[in-house]
Amino acid sequence: MFSQIRPAIVMIVLFTLLTGIAYPLLVAGLARVALRPQADGSLLARDGEIVGSALIGQNFTSDKYFHGRPSATAAPDPTDAGKTVEAPYNAANSGGSNLGPTSQKLVDRVKAGVAALGGGPHRPVPADAVTTSASGLDPHISPQYALWQVGRVAAARGLKEESVRRLVTRRVETPFLGVFGEPRVNVLTLNLNLDRGA
Repeated sequence: MFSQIRPAIVMIVLFTLLTGIAYPLLVAGLARVALRPQADGSLLARDGEIVGSALIGQNFTSDKYFHGRPSATAAPDPTDAGKTVEAPYNAANSGGSNLGPTSQKLVDRVKAGVAALGGGPHRPVPADAVTTSASGLDPHISPQYALWQVGRVAAARGLKEESVRRLVTRRVETPFLGVFGEPRVNVLTLNLNLDRGA
């Protein structure tokens, strides 16, 4: 009987070592050599201190910073474990709102967002200013939404709008190979450049 089970046990151990340990270590080692910043999480630093990742959005609320798109992430309610509370950009609970176009809750939230931004028929609001991403952690906004915020940021920092507008246009990332994706602006890198006066 053991002679029949032995090959199965050997194969399980062999493939566990090969695919569960050796292969992941090889791929991780190659990534650390060839793509070190990406393998480390695309971390961004200011004055030698890690302030975030270029891959995960942050909840900027000050008028002197560009804001990311709304986040639908949540966290457990500290007062009632059976409920959740809003926790923007909570990486431990990534996910969208899953609200469809016929959802009254979504309609109300978008209308409230448009009103809060001072949008209207003569001043349309970019879609990503009032809608969440699928992950709730999107670090990018559209160039249109970034340019929408230029006046507020320039006024809060006492800068000329034109200089802030130039900074935004320099930070626009183009689609990969000119085809895949949309033009976008990474909010964290834009704000770090703004702090540096670049």
